[in-house]
Amino acid sequence: MIEIEQLTKRFGLFTAVDGISFDVEPGQVLGFLGPNGAGKSTTMKMITGFLAPTSGQVRVCGHKVEGDARDAKRVMGYLPEGAPSYGEMTVAQFLSFIADVRLLKGAERKQRTDSVIEQLNLQAVINQPVETLSKGFKRRVGMAQAILHDPQVLIMDEPTDGLDPNQKHEVRELIKGMAQDKIVIISTHILEEVDAVCSRAIIIARGRIVADETPQSLLARSPSGKLDDVFREITCAEVRS
Repeated sequence: MIEIEQLTKRFGLFTAVDGISFDVEPGQVLGFLGPNGAGKSTTMKMITGFLAPTSGQVRVCGHKVEGDARDAKRVMGYLPEGAPSYGEMTVAQFLSFIADVRLLKGAERKQRTDSVIEQLNLQAVINQPVETLSKGFKRRVGMAQAILHDPQVLIMDEPTDGLDPNQKHEVRELIKGMAQDKIVIISTHILEEVDAVCSRAIIIARGRIVADETPQSLLARSPSGKLDDVFREITCAEVRS
């Protein structure tokens, strides 16, 4: 599981993440929600080891992200915000580079590469430079590198950003399929995505957790039956407090 204890990140006098604690178990798809500047991406970067916390700790499958970073990162796949990559590489070259980084060899390397190309429908662009791709295809390439080594934990920052409705549906179905035996955390501002994919939702505002419930229980709070209304009510109440 993922275990997060009193995780805090300060930038000078500004506290971006303020002592948050939660666990995530296999089989859960956790939607991580919050307004702009709430601390979502900062938290994701600390979980994946790309940013050191000011205090607190993160354990991923028993490995401390600080101190046991290599073993922790082996079991994680990460799709950062914006899906950064090497634009001059073709899709095939980029996935080959990621396979090298993940120490994939032989039959396993070919099987995993072929599998993600098919899962993300990348066949038509496999020999194009990444920088020439549409935003949607760049997101798909980003997802492909995140799942190439079949990780136990998948962390995704805005995974369907830039995709058309059909592509969003395909990616959401892929996430639901993978979630059967993985831990999945999705940072998103698309509330319909939480309802469609997630089994649990955490809302943060001003770096603090203000709700940790199932999407269904959040919906039950809303007379209109819309997550948007609940989200606004919860986050506005925190800002006013």
